[in-house]
Amino acid sequence: MGVDVNKAKSVIESGKAVLGIEFGSTRIKAVLIDESNAPIASGSHEWENQLVNGIWTYSLDAIWKGLQDCYADMLADVKKQYGVEVENLAGIGFSAMMHGYMAFNKDDELLVPFRTWRNTITGQASAELFDLFNYNIPQRWSIAHLYQAILNGEEHVKDITFFTTLAGYIHWQMTGQKVIGVGDAAGMFPIDIETRDFNKTMIEKFDKLVAPKGYPWKLEEILPKVLLAGQDAGTLTEEGAKKLDVSGKLKAGIPICPPEGDAGTGMAATNSVAVRTGNVSAGTSVFAMIVLEKDLSKAYPEIDMVTTPSGDLVAMVHCNNCTSDLNAWVGLFREFSETFGIEVDMNKLFGTLYNKALEGDKDCGGLLAYNYFSGEPITDLEEGRPLFVRKPDSKFNLANFMRTNLYASLATLKIGLDILLKAEDIRIDKIMGHGGLFKTKGVGQSILAAAMNSPVSVMETAGEGGAWGIALLASYLVNKGEGETLEDFLNAKVFAGDAGVEMQPDPADVAGFDAYIEAYKAVLPAERAAVETMK
Repeated sequence: MGVDVNKAKSVIESGKAVLGIEFGSTRIKAVLIDESNAPIASGSHEWENQLVNGIWTYSLDAIWKGLQDCYADMLADVKKQYGVEVENLAGIGFSAMMHGYMAFNKDDELLVPFRTWRNTITGQASAELFDLFNYNIPQRWSIAHLYQAILNGEEHVKDITFFTTLAGYIHWQMTGQKVIGVGDAAGMFPIDIETRDFNKTMIEKFDKLVAPKGYPWKLEEILPKVLLAGQDAGTLTEEGAKKLDVSGKLKAGIPICPPEGDAGTGMAATNSVAVRTGNVSAGTSVFAMIVLEKDLSKAYPEIDMVTTPSGDLVAMVHCNNCTSDLNAWVGLFREFSETFGIEVDMNKLFGTLYNKALEGDKDCGGLLAYNYFSGEPITDLEEGRPLFVRKPDSKFNLANFMRTNLYASLATLKIGLDILLKAEDIRIDKIMGHGGLFKTKGVGQSILAAAMNSPVSVMETAGEGGAWGIALLASYLVNKGEGETLEDFLNAKVFAGDAGVEMQPDPADVAGFDAYIEAYKAVLPAERAAVETMK
């Protein structure tokens, strides 16, 4: 369905469009939406993190240049499509990759270069805080970065008056407000699910732990204020407008929604914010986010606890490896075909091989694959070596081979999810699948349904990803009805009638994947041996 040019033009001219901008790891993206929440223009800016003195970072200069270039690119798209300027907007939202560490002093100066989520330099802090809080504190969380800086005796710590995430920083510069959306906040410090705010008991424990250091601050004083989706988070200041739009045409006073992390915007963009729903994003890496009815019985190092943009508890299972090994094997089949002088269309090759997998034995006939291009915390591996294993009498054919590699791409995720689904007896009514694994109709979807033993839906459009997700949260702020929840808003005003195509799990597939996983876990020492011996 194409965009109605005249309608979109009038929405933009009357200042009723809503803008979302997300800072991803390799791309900053802007999406402009109309009153029906459909994208009408977009812009982007490619960027890369730098490794400076052993720390992954983006400079402040790169952050601002990137934001301004991305916004200007969106303006150019509007001009080209509709021949108009953007002077006013109904609302704006900013989101970014979660976690990391940006610390400022009383003069609002950045004390050390931005430490991003990619850094794995906080192992000691992460382990000690897990014990202190009895709560999983992954290395990438902001509090792990702060505590590691304390353990390292870093000079800057005494001067901190505020620390936040990248989205929190951008929002502060745009509005003057030191606030953060609850989903992004959940990647800084644990959230108390009753108060939907930072956990006070844990804050007290942390203050007591670092008290001997004699810092002039208490943790609560230097954290941002937590807000839920739809709450007032301030408006665009004159200074903020100039920082965003270097052409100087954008007016101040536009409402800006609470800044969110990429996990929260992904939930909004896939309509999986309701309790007992979730989404699985499967590409180079894979992660699942399940919205819980209640807290887990205990802390698990394999499971991160975050929240939806409304503050409902979410269990997250994140794995580093998904489709890279599968893609490498498909590449080998292409090379084989070309050697015979047969040019193949890659989409057709993927589709044919993926569908072939559906003919395989449910347990893959005794074949096993480990898709570890890199380490995998869930199976306790610091490095990876892709590995394919079989017994002499295993049923080695193409269908089983392809099925094995599809199972392998979700195997580690299944090990993490089994903690939730089996040990914790979590109930799931609906899972949305999105990402490259689901491109071939019905294949990745049926394998995921088998892995989770729950229905999986895939939408025809994965939307515009996170930038669209944060635009939806900004639209919710300015367009929500009296007492309308985010879940109701998304169901009625964004996804009405688009529930995606649902697939139920096949009990035989479920039993087959369970059998595969038992064999997979038993042979993990072979993968470990490969890592140790193949230097």
